[in-house]
Amino acid sequence: MSDKTDDAPKARRAVEYAGSSKTNKATATPALLPAQAMTYTNPLHAESIHNPENVRRHPLFAIETVPAMLERTVAALPDREAFRQFDYQENAWISTTWQQFHQGVMRWRRAFTAMGLKPGDRVAMLLTNSVDAVTFDQAALACGLVPVPLHAIDTPWSSAYILKDSESRCLVTTSRARWNAIHSAEPNLPDLLEVVFTNEIVNDVQSEIRLTGVEDWLARGNGIPDEALPPLPGPDDLAGFIYTSGTTGRPKGVMITHRNIASNVKQILLATRITEEDVYLSFLPFSHTFERTVAHYVSVATGAAMAFARSVQHIENDLADVKPTVMCSVPRVFERIYQKIQVGLHDAPERERYLYDWALEAGWRRFCRENDLPVEPSERANLDETVLAMLDEEVGEKVRAVFGGRLSKVFAGGASLNYTVAKFFCSMGISMRQVYGLTETTPIVSFTPHALNHPDCVGWAVADTEVRLGDNDELQVKGPQVMKGYWKKPKETAAAFTEDGWFRTGDQADLSDGGRVRIKGRLKEIIVTSTGEKISPVDLEFAIQEDHLFEQVLAIGENRPFISAIVVVNDALWRKLCDEMQLDADDPATLTARAMTRLLVKRVRAAAKDFPSYGIPRAVAVVREPFTVEEGLLTPTMKPKRKNIAQKYAHLIEALYAGHKSA
Repeated sequence: MSDKTDDAPKARRAVEYAGSSKTNKATATPALLPAQAMTYTNPLHAESIHNPENVRRHPLFAIETVPAMLERTVAALPDREAFRQFDYQENAWISTTWQQFHQGVMRWRRAFTAMGLKPGDRVAMLLTNSVDAVTFDQAALACGLVPVPLHAIDTPWSSAYILKDSESRCLVTTSRARWNAIHSAEPNLPDLLEVVFTNEIVNDVQSEIRLTGVEDWLARGNGIPDEALPPLPGPDDLAGFIYTSGTTGRPKGVMITHRNIASNVKQILLATRITEEDVYLSFLPFSHTFERTVAHYVSVATGAAMAFARSVQHIENDLADVKPTVMCSVPRVFERIYQKIQVGLHDAPERERYLYDWALEAGWRRFCRENDLPVEPSERANLDETVLAMLDEEVGEKVRAVFGGRLSKVFAGGASLNYTVAKFFCSMGISMRQVYGLTETTPIVSFTPHALNHPDCVGWAVADTEVRLGDNDELQVKGPQVMKGYWKKPKETAAAFTEDGWFRTGDQADLSDGGRVRIKGRLKEIIVTSTGEKISPVDLEFAIQEDHLFEQVLAIGENRPFISAIVVVNDALWRKLCDEMQLDADDPATLTARAMTRLLVKRVRAAAKDFPSYGIPRAVAVVREPFTVEEGLLTPTMKPKRKNIAQKYAHLIEALYAGHKSA
C-alpha cells in the first residue's frame, strides 16, 4: 500500500486547504466528527431493501455524474467527516470534512484549468490511497478530464506503457524517484506535459516535461474564478480509463462513463444499506474498480466516511484504530487473519478449543437460519438458544474484535473466496458477502443481499441488469454499468460483445437456483491470484519463452498469493549454463540449487519485465522433460493441458509456495 516516506505530508496537506480537525491519538479510538449538523431529509434506506421502489425515490437516484454526487453530499453534510488519514509526524489520525475536501477539490480544479487541459484529456495518478488520490480524482472528473489510475506497486515499464497508450497529459505522483524509474523505462512520452510531485519541492524541466511540486502547481490556479472553470461533465462523458490485462500481454484501457459509475453506485445501494453513519477502511488500490466504485464512489454518494489503511503490515492496527463498519477486500486479507487465528488455536488450552468448535458449529446454524439455508442436524442444536449468547461472548466477540468490533458489512470480490474461511467468519458474526463483476462492468454484476447470503455463490444480478448463459455456459451481461469499450481497440471491443449486444464475461456460471449466480470456472485463461490480481498466463508464458533457455513454460497462481512458473529448459543451453556455474547438469540437486534458482528467477523476471509487478513470477521450478502429447500434457494442437501438468508437478508447485502462506 504505502510507506511512511510517501504518506507523511499528505494528511497534513489535506486539511491545510481549509483548516484542520484531528481525531484522538492513535492509541485511542478515532472519533467521528460531531454529527449534529445535517442528516438526509430523505434517508436512503427509510424502507427495507425488499421495497426498492421507495429507495429509488431518493434524490440521489436522479443524479447521473460523480461530481453531482459530491456536490449533493457536500451540501447535505458539510461538517461531517469525509476522510481520515494517519499522520506519522503527529502520530495521529487526521480527519477532513466534506466541506474541507470540497475546497481542496476546487483548488485542484483551478490548477488543472491553469494547465490549459481540455475536457476529455487524460490525466494519470500514481499515488497510494490517500486524500491526495481522491482529491485528484474528484477534481479531474469535475473538469471533464479522464482519470487514469496507475497501480501503486506496478513496474515502471507497465506504468510507462499506460501513460503512453492513454496519451496522458499530466501525471501526479509522490516523488522524483518514482518518475525517474518510469522515465528511464520509456523516455519518449510525447503527450505528457507535466509531472506533479506531492512529496517534493521541484521546479525543473526534463525532456520537455515540466516537473513541479504540488504547492507550486496549485498556486498557478490561484485567482481563477469559478465561472472560468470547465463545465461539469455529462452522463455519457468518460470518467476513467481502468487498465486491465489484454490478449497481447499489454494492458487494455477500459473506458468507463459517468453513467456507468452512477448506475453501479445506485445498483449497490439498492442491494445494501450504506449511510453517512458508516465508516470504510480503504485498503485495495484505486486502480481497481472494486475499491474505486464500491468504496470511494459509494462513500461520495452517501456521505460515509473513509479511512485510508496505512499498509499491509499495519492492517490489524488500522482495523483496531478505525473500527470500520464497511470494508471491501480480496479473499487474501481474510485468509491471512484466519490462518493466524488457527495457529493461535493450535496451542490453546483444551477448553478454549472446545468452545471454539462449539461456537463455530452453533454460529453456522444461526447463520443458516438467518439466511434461509438448510440447517444440518445436530444433537446440540436444541441448546443453541441457551448457549449462543455465552459462546458469542467467549469466542465471537474476540474474533470480531480483530476487525475493530463494528464491522457489519464485508464485500469480498476480485477472486474466489475460500468456503472454509467464509463459513468461519459468517459463523462468528461477520457476514461476508460475495460480489461478482469485472473491470468492464464498473464492476458489480451480482451482489449477495443481506439475509439471503451463502458463501458458495455471488448473489443475484443487481437492479436493471440482465444475465444469461451463452455457449459453454458463459455468463453474459446487459446493463447500464457495462463499459463503453476498450481505448483504441475496436476489434477487442467488438469481440467482447455478442451480436445482440450482451457483454461476454468469459466466466462459466450456473443460474439454476432461482437466478442465483454461481461461478463454475473461467473460459478465458486468466489467472486470478488470492489478492485479486489478474494476469493472462498465455501472454506471460510467451514473454518468458523469449529467453531461449526456457522451451516451455506454465504459469501458476490461481488462488495463490503470487505468480510462479514451471519451466522446461533447453538441454544444450542448460548444460552450458551449468558449466559456467560449475554445477553438474545431470545432478537432480542442481535443479533446486540456491544459486541456480536465484539466477533463473532473475532471468524469468527480466523476460516478464513489461508485465505488471503482480504478474511477474516470484518463484520458478525447473523440469527437464518436455511437456508432450503422448504424456497427456499437451493437446493435439500443442496447447498445454494445464490441469494435467499441475497434477503431475503438484509436488513442485507446493514446494514453490511452502513458507509463503502469508505472502
